[in-house]
Amino acid sequence: MILIQLNKDDFEYDIHSLVKAFYPSENISVWTPQKNKKKEIQPISLWLDIEYRQQEIFMLLKAEHASSVWEIAGQAAFPVDFCDRKQTKNLLKQNLYHLLSAHTGQTLPWGTLTGIRPTKIAMNMLESGTPENEIAAYMAHTYETSKEKIDLSIAIAQRELTLLRKLDYVNGYSLYIGIPFCPSTCLYCSFPSYSLKQWADRVDDYLDALEQELSFTAAQFADKHLNCIYIGGGTPTTLTPKQLDRLFSKIESIFDFSNLLEYTVEAGRPDSITKEKLEVLRAHGISRISINPQTMKQKTLTLIGRQHTVEQTVSCFYLARELGFDNINMDLIMGLPEETLEDVQNTMESLRKLDPDNLTIHSLAIKRAARLHMFSEVYAGYKMVNTQAHLDTAASVCRQMGMFPYYLYRQKNMAGNFENIGYAKNGKEGIYNILIMEEKQSIVALGAGSISKHVSLDKQIKRCENVKDVALYIDHIDEMMERKRKLFASNHSC
Repeated sequence: MILIQLNKDDFEYDIHSLVKAFYPSENISVWTPQKNKKKEIQPISLWLDIEYRQQEIFMLLKAEHASSVWEIAGQAAFPVDFCDRKQTKNLLKQNLYHLLSAHTGQTLPWGTLTGIRPTKIAMNMLESGTPENEIAAYMAHTYETSKEKIDLSIAIAQRELTLLRKLDYVNGYSLYIGIPFCPSTCLYCSFPSYSLKQWADRVDDYLDALEQELSFTAAQFADKHLNCIYIGGGTPTTLTPKQLDRLFSKIESIFDFSNLLEYTVEAGRPDSITKEKLEVLRAHGISRISINPQTMKQKTLTLIGRQHTVEQTVSCFYLARELGFDNINMDLIMGLPEETLEDVQNTMESLRKLDPDNLTIHSLAIKRAARLHMFSEVYAGYKMVNTQAHLDTAASVCRQMGMFPYYLYRQKNMAGNFENIGYAKNGKEGIYNILIMEEKQSIVALGAGSISKHVSLDKQIKRCENVKDVALYIDHIDEMMERKRKLFASNHSC
C-alpha cells in the first residue's frame, strides 16, 4: 500500500490520481487533517509526505528498504503563489510527476493530465487563435504530455471544431434518454443497470415515468432547437418491439425534429437485438446505432459475462445492413482479462471484414462498483495488459477502413494509462459523443441515473442528477422534473 500524508486538505484528488497513474495496482490511502487516521492493515511500501508551507510546497518520498527501515527516495521544494490556484496545482503535479518518474523510471503518455477531457485544452486554445506549435509547447511544458498524445489531441480538436459548427449553441440543446436495463451485468461495468429478468414486470411503469419526463422537457424547451437525441443505457434494446415503438412514437409526437442532426440508439448487446426490434428502429428513422462486441474472442466474452456469441455479433451486423442502417458503431475494449496482442489483432481483422462506419476503442477502466474490482481476489490470477502496441494495432486497422480519430476521453484507473478514442469515416461521426466530452451545449438527460448539464452563455456548467434506483425514479418522477426546472430556469445547479 502507498500512504500519502498531507498537512492541509487541498489537492487530494489530483495527488491521488497522479500517484495511482504510476501505481495502478496499488491501494492508496490519503491522510489529511480532516480525515481520521485509521490503522492500516496492509503493509506500507511507499510513503509520500506533502507539506503546504507559507510560500512553498515541500515533498518527501520514502520507500521501505527493509523491515521497518525507511530511506529517502526523493524530495522537492518549490515556491508557489497560493492565490493562483490553477498555477499552484500545475506546479504541484509537475514536481510530483518528476519525483515519481525518477523513482519508478517511468514516464506517462499523458504526463500529469488526469482529467477525462484532455482535448478541451487544445480546443480552447485553437478557438482563441493559438498556433498549433504553441499549443504543443504549452502541453509539453505544463503537463509533461508526450508528443504522440499532443499531436492526437490537436488533430481531434481540429476535427471536433469542424463538426460542432453544425450545432446551435445559443438556442439549441440535445437529449439523452436512459434505459437502465441489461440482459446481464458485465464484469467491468459500473453503470447503473438492472437485470431485465428481475425488472421485466416494471419496465412499462418505468416508461410511464419516462413519458412524463419527456412531456415536461418538450414543453420546457419548446422554443429551443433539438440537435441530437441519444438513447443509451443499460441496453435500450432490452425493451420489446412494442415498448420501443411506444417510446419512439412518444418522442416523435412531442418534439420538433426539424433541427435534428443525429438520432442514435445504442443497441449494444447482440443478444438483445432481433429483426423485429431493428425494423422498429428503422421505421422511426433512427440514423445511427451501436452493435458492441467488446471483443471477437469467445472465451473472453464468456469470462466477462457477455451472454452473446461472436457469431451473433456478425449476424446482427449483417442484418442491420440488410435493413438499411448505414451508420453503425461498434465498441471494443483493450486490456480485457487474458487478452493478448494477437487476440486484438484477430478482433480487428474480424471487424475489418465487417467494415462498420465507426469504432470506439476503449482502454479498460476498472471502476470501484465493477465486479472486477469488488471481487478482485477472485480475478487476481487473470492477466490484463494494454500497451501502445494494442492501440496502434487498432488505429492501423481503422485507417485501413478509412476512419479517422474524432473524439477522445479518459477515465480513472485506465489500463496502461491510455485513453478511449472514437474513429469514424467522414460524415459518420457521432456528434453527441463530442458534445458529452467538450460540453459546448446543454444536454437534458432523462431516465434513472442520468445527469443533465446546463451550459450557460458564459460557458458556466451546472449539473443535476436523476436518482439511479429505478423504483425511486418511478416514485419520485415529479421531483426529477422539478430538479430540471430549477437547473434550466436559473444559474444555480440543483
